Amino acid sequence: MRFAYNRRYYADPLSGAPALEVCDLTVAHPGARHPVLHGVSLTLQTGTRVALVGPNGSGKSTLLKAIAGLLRPQQGTIRIYGLPVGGCHHRVAYLPQRSEIDWRFPINVRRLVLAGRYVHLGWLRWPGKADWQRVDAALERLGLEALAERQIGALSGGQQQRALLARALVQEADLLLLDEPLTGVDAETRATIATVLDDLKQRGKTSLIATHHLDRLADEYDDIIALEDGRRRAFTNDHVLVHAGG
Repeated sequence: MRFAYNRRYYADPLSGAPALEVCDLTVAHPGARHPVLHGVSLTLQTGTRVALVGPNGSGKSTLLKAIAGLLRPQQGTIRIYGLPVGGCHHRVAYLPQRSEIDWRFPINVRRLVLAGRYVHLGWLRWPGKADWQRVDAALERLGLEALAERQIGALSGGQQQRALLARALVQEADLLLLDEPLTGVDAETRATIATVLDDLKQRGKTSLIATHHLDRLADEYDDIIALEDGRRRAFTNDHVLVHAGG
């Protein structure tokens, strides 16, 4: 019997393939008449940190969800380390916007972070000592160890964002898709997240980060991908978006 989350069925990444390659991608939400993304193409090399920018409604979240396998493209291809979406599911960690999480769900912070290990466990395995050690290490890394037993609904906005990032970290993915991780957080949380992202880059991890923070893009990112009206645009130094084709 084959289980969807059993890593024995994942193929190895193709040697020399980029971390992410999207070609001519068109995506619509289920039941929608018109696509959100139109013919988007992009490539992320391994070990890079790339900003995904654009106004609200430009398609940033839709793009991240399609790469994560949560939305099915109408047209185009997505390759992750040379494999189709789902071929290396455990290598991709997706951090949604905080507004997409039901913070009233009766679970504590430690259990929320543990959810990042499920992709490695499969349906029939319980988390072991090593899984819990990874969870506790991530909590400490994000400054949440004192809040481990607190219900997630009792966290501040910044603490919630750090908890979601901790969940992504324990997955030990190679490609991280982060949707607005710095929106609505305090200065301490922003500094903590920046430190974690620096460390991930140094360890050869690849990150695609949707952000509205445009003030230090050149300093903090290796490349910038801009979307407007669901299409890829070129990004200029004065933050003007112009048509780039593709």
